[in-house]
Amino acid sequence: MSGASAVFILDLKGKAIIWRNYRGEVPPTVTDHFIDNVVDAEDVCVKPIFVEDGIVYCWIQYNNIYLMAVTQRNGNAMMILSYLYKLAEVLKDYFKTVDEDHIKDNFVLTYELLDEMMDNGYPQTTETKILREYIKTEYKKVKVDKMKAPPTAATSAVSWRPEGIKHKKNEIFLDVIEKLNLLVAANGQVLRSEILGSLKMKSFLSGMPECKLGLNDKLLAAGGTAGSSRGGKGVEMEDIKFHQCVRLSRFEQDRTISFIPPDGEFELMSYRLNTPVKPLITVEAVVDPSQSGRRLEVMIKVKSQFKSRSIANSVEIHVPVPGDVDTPQCKASTGSVKYHPEKDCVTWSIKQFPGQKDYIMTSNFGLPSISMEAARDLYAKKPISVKFEIPYFTVSGLTVRYLKIVEKSGYQALPWVRYITQSGDYQLRMT
Repeated sequence: MSGASAVFILDLKGKAIIWRNYRGEVPPTVTDHFIDNVVDAEDVCVKPIFVEDGIVYCWIQYNNIYLMAVTQRNGNAMMILSYLYKLAEVLKDYFKTVDEDHIKDNFVLTYELLDEMMDNGYPQTTETKILREYIKTEYKKVKVDKMKAPPTAATSAVSWRPEGIKHKKNEIFLDVIEKLNLLVAANGQVLRSEILGSLKMKSFLSGMPECKLGLNDKLLAAGGTAGSSRGGKGVEMEDIKFHQCVRLSRFEQDRTISFIPPDGEFELMSYRLNTPVKPLITVEAVVDPSQSGRRLEVMIKVKSQFKSRSIANSVEIHVPVPGDVDTPQCKASTGSVKYHPEKDCVTWSIKQFPGQKDYIMTSNFGLPSISMEAARDLYAKKPISVKFEIPYFTVSGLTVRYLKIVEKSGYQALPWVRYITQSGDYQLRMT
């Protein structure tokens, strides 16, 4: 049984912060497979041990870093995994807070720990007391930007919640709502994509409750940036805004969203993601003139790209038409179609659209005064717009790991969480 070939400390995107190659057997590019299998993994439950190209990967996540060890031989995976947990424990003993900033600010000390704790890939000295006898490098305390942490008075005041609130039934409802803005070219290329997220709450809790909300770790990274969601690529979270009830100092420390909620409805948090997103609903359009040039047929094929277990509700596909058409004839394989002359469009409505399904709609119009060239010019300028809502689904993959409520009276509260993805400015060009 062999030990580890190398040990890596990685950030949430899988980029190496520090690594120690004990045997010279593996190149630094082994982190690429880690990114593919863990950071960008589609599966929510990723295995802590996996094999890729003959290399065994063992890893754990600790706060906003990954600890990873690799071996090329028939290694003792459980021994290596135990070592990683011990390494995390030692780093905590030294740094108190283990995160990317503390590792970077204590670069030399971290290297010395990696050298002393492992010899040629085998765990050696893993007790903090003994390590302190050999390692004399002092720990450098990370300087916290004072502008990030609000004054204590600002975080301790509870001006938004009066005392003495009572409810017969103690409940709190959380809606995770994401709106998808998307612009797709006629060839299917995504030209622009943006996710606008909002965490909206309805609080019906008695007394002065303390709430703690945990989101999937990859999404909330240091400095308001984000790793990946449960099934997406690495993304950047921008414009994070919290309600005044959130303790920002606590969030800066360990990424926990801790708060005393106002009574009733409020927005706990909002965020924006600028990240490539595949269209959830695609639309293909074929504009076909008649031989006489006096009639126009538009065929629309719409397909849902999300998983079959999800269903889009209240789907509307708005197809632009020339302003002076007549004698409309519309039919669809599902749903209903209506011509709106006042809006110069045809609306195809589908109440429920399951995932991995496709439907077809055709519209036929007379062109009494508009040339075919003018009609084509219209379709080159005006895109198709789509409206929809998908419950129990977030396009970014953001998930709530826990929502805990603690109140000094000790009552039991019921937390409810709901996920919704909605269309925002969702457009698809026809030509």
